[in-house]
Formats: sequence, C-alpha cells, structure tokens
Amino acid sequence: MSVTLETPAVVSAVTITDRAATELLDLKNSQNRPESALRIWVAGGGCSGLQYGMALDDDRDAEDNEFTHNGVKIWIDSLSLGYMEGAVVDYVDDVLGGGFKIENPNATASCGCGSSFKTEGSAGGGCGGGCGCSR
Repeated sequence: MSVTLETPAVVSAVTITDRAATELLDLKNSQNRPESALRIWVAGGGCSGLQYGMALDDDRDAEDNEFTHNGVKIWIDSLSLGYMEGAVVDYVDDVLGGGFKIENPNATASCGCGSSFKTEGSAGGGCGGGCGCSR
C-alpha cells in the first residue's frame, strides 16, 4: 500500500484583490520596478492608535515574512503581521479618487480615512482629525 503525501497549500496571511494586484503591477511597471515587493507595515500613530503603511520596496529584511498573492510579492514584518493576519488589500474608487484600502478583520475600530485602526488590547486614542471613527 502506497501513501502519497500532498504538500499543503501555502495560505497568504495578507491577500490582495484582483483589482489591487492589477493597480500594483501597473504601478511597478510604470516605475520600471518589476522585481519590487509591496511592503506593508503597522506603526503607532493615527487617530485610532495604529496606522498602516505601504510602499514598493527592493530590499527584503531577513526577518520579513514573504507571501505572493495574485502575482504580487508582499513583505511584512512579524510584529505588523500580528496586527494584520487575514487582512485584504483592495483598490477602491470613491469621490476623492482611487486608492488602496486595507480591510482588517482584527480591527475593532477604524477611522473613516481608512489608514488608522485599533485592535483588541491595543492602546489607542479616540478619533481625531475629523475623519470619523467606525466600530
């Protein structure tokens, strides 16, 4: 009797929608940076206590977690990943124009601006700056 072991699929801890992937790939091509990765991080600040950051990056740190989703390479440090496990990066168009938005299942409160959030147990202030909190 033969047993075949299957390699488990690697599930990305942070995913990117098709629309966001298309926009990111277009951005990388327009900047002539086809090998760049999307670096995502969380830092203290913002009107809810924590804020997201995103940038194209060419230098991976040894401690970075690396994921590839929808053709986009993602680098995220372990501390930030703890706040963002299961998050989805999307690209949305609204009356102010288009931009990237992070839907984070770990956020217990976020500001209307979409770049600031709070998680259970994280320190954070109220909502300042007039962007409007949602819970």
